[in-house]
Amino acid sequence: MTPLKKIVESYIRKVIGVKKLCDRCLDTKRWGGNVVLMVVDAAFTSIGLNYFTAVVPKVEEFNQKFVKTGRIKDLSDLAKANINELKKVWQNERSWKAAKEIASYLSKLDDGRTALRTWAKKSSLENWWEDPIGRIKGVGLITFQYLRMMGGVDTVMPDKIVKRVINEILVLAGEQPVNDDMEFIKKAEEIAIACGHRPIELCWMTWLIQPEGKIMRMKKYRNLFSKI
Repeated sequence: MTPLKKIVESYIRKVIGVKKLCDRCLDTKRWGGNVVLMVVDAAFTSIGLNYFTAVVPKVEEFNQKFVKTGRIKDLSDLAKANINELKKVWQNERSWKAAKEIASYLSKLDDGRTALRTWAKKSSLENWWEDPIGRIKGVGLITFQYLRMMGGVDTVMPDKIVKRVINEILVLAGEQPVNDDMEFIKKAEEIAIACGHRPIELCWMTWLIQPEGKIMRMKKYRNLFSKI
């Protein structure tokens, strides 16, 4: 076992159960398979608040007020929804504008899950900013990668937590950290595959291994996993 693989395994062992979460993400079955909720999740996550304490409760509130009541049944409904009404759940207008534009584009491709998977399959990291979704204001590389992952692409998001943990692993293994986002994604994918894991598993591991107080997120938020 190489030093890098040994270190990666020591991290992965702490998040037993991450594989199931990643399976559901790659199968486009997060949030009960509701792509409207996945798009809203990605739009909320883009502004950098705590995922478990800020984003998840608000996506659930949106679900209760708009989806379960039938006010927003599909991507087309989300694209046409009134922002002032939506802001009663989440006040950040930029998030809603991004969510509505993403929904508008996807709704023209197909219905729900098929639309997201169709787009993700054709999407590419190279020149991502020229992609129809990559061009949307409020969709940066991190959100672009997050949507691709939920659409079935096995990759990673170059957010600050993922980069910090993966670069920490590289340094422990005697290798150089990678700061450029594009190069980092490629490097993280290489590490995962070389160590016998999927890139998405390495990505989720970095989030779930984080401590909140004295408890690791993997344990603290385990009751939410079947939902998200």
